[in-house]
Amino acid sequence: MVMIMIELYQQVFFVRDFPEYQLQKRDTATVVDTVSHPTGGEDGYVLEIFSVFGDSVDVITVPQSTVQELQHNQVFSVRSLSGVI
Repeated sequence: MVMIMIELYQQVFFVRDFPEYQLQKRDTATVVDTVSHPTGGEDGYVLEIFSVFGDSVDVITVPQSTVQELQHNQVFSVRSLSGVI
């Protein structure tokens, strides 16, 4: 499968949950870097997670297939990220 590279600093949303980071499907993040898989597996994105007020909450690395770029017909929603902020 050919992955379309998302440009740096673009906002993305998760297509699955990441309970180890308290992140859920449809939460958003910003692409801050790309990384190659060390043993030839799926490459990844380094993502920065921000609060609704723009405060940095976390920086994580996930496989490229687990995020998609935001589209113009989408809207934000708000939920609590307990224990982080």
